Amino acid sequence: MSGLRVRPADASDFSAVARLTVAAYEADGQLKGEHGYAAVLADVSTRADSGEVLIAVDEVTGAALGSVTFVLPGTRFAELSGPGEAEFRMLAVDPAAQGRGVGAVLARACVDRAAELGCTAVVICVRAGLAVAAHRLYERLGFVRVPEKDWSPAPGVDLLGLRLDLRNA
Repeated sequence: MSGLRVRPADASDFSAVARLTVAAYEADGQLKGEHGYAAVLADVSTRADSGEVLIAVDEVTGAALGSVTFVLPGTRFAELSGPGEAEFRMLAVDPAAQGRGVGAVLARACVDRAAELGCTAVVICVRAGLAVAAHRLYERLGFVRVPEKDWSPAPGVDLLGLRLDLRNA
């Protein structure tokens, strides 16, 4: 997407990242019946202490359009990654900017960062039954379902594990 720049978020970006992340998850229906996850999504400073929070900004207006948190195994927000794998979490696109390729650019930035760090794969999880566009995006990027990485953080929240092997990319 032209006119879009991905860069590390700094403290001055955190409130915009918090707002758009919660708004994106609400728009997707991912916060229905959740207790406390919106607060986790909004706590960008804690995410930044544990990984790399990337932000996609419109180069003309400077508006925050999306964000993602990139993490390595053994860090606070890593859920699926093992040795040699990177992971990204909380990929969110402002509802007003959805459908413009922002999510793909953020996902590719994480894949590029993983390759830059010498990782052999990137793993992610997506919520079963929701975010159909996200499922299609990850499939287009080459992620494949890895059922042994499926898990459930809470009753009624089923997450599907996906993996992109960077050795074959």
